[in-house]
Amino acid sequence: MRLRHRIAKRTFDITVSLVGCVTLLWLMALAWIVASIDTRQNGLFIQMRVGRDGRLFPLLKIRTMRTVAGWTSTVTTGRDPRITTMGRLLRRTKLDELPQLLNVLMGDMSLVGPRPDVPGFADRLQGADRVVLTLRPGITGPATLRFRDEEALLAAQPDPERYNREVIWPEKVRLNRQYAERYTFRADLVFILRTLMPRGARMPSGVSGK
Repeated sequence: MRLRHRIAKRTFDITVSLVGCVTLLWLMALAWIVASIDTRQNGLFIQMRVGRDGRLFPLLKIRTMRTVAGWTSTVTTGRDPRITTMGRLLRRTKLDELPQLLNVLMGDMSLVGPRPDVPGFADRLQGADRVVLTLRPGITGPATLRFRDEEALLAAQPDPERYNREVIWPEKVRLNRQYAERYTFRADLVFILRTLMPRGARMPSGVSGK
């Protein structure tokens, strides 16, 4: 990504995330209260994720899961018993992702980019695939949109962790590497628009990420 692209992308991130934090603070607070009551824990969930250049950062989310004895998998399926009733609603509406606007504002994330993973995936990329680590992780992006129904897809597998490791993860790497190598600001705008549009809705005529 060229320097002018990085500057434009970061300027856009700061502007949108600042406006989003100011206008949606009330909704974040409401979601936090609901999650705190629902899970009986702090409604703000903080987890270390792999960021740009492989550095770890604290990802912010609204808590949607409770602790279940003996359940330690980092792969979440649609049948995961840890997800609470309200948590399913928060995840379906993506309200649990709102605090990540703060991550964007602080510079840990971008609006568009590879989703930040727990250690053990992105930090182990090799060769040309490591170009993915030159980007700030994003709230949305090509892989996020491709696997919008990831939890349902994993729930249908006899071995979700293996399927994630051998099928989903390699495809995410391919999509994210392609995004990094073919970056355009126009593509970012299209990914954001596609994220905000209802599922099944068609993009306006003449709009594409190319």
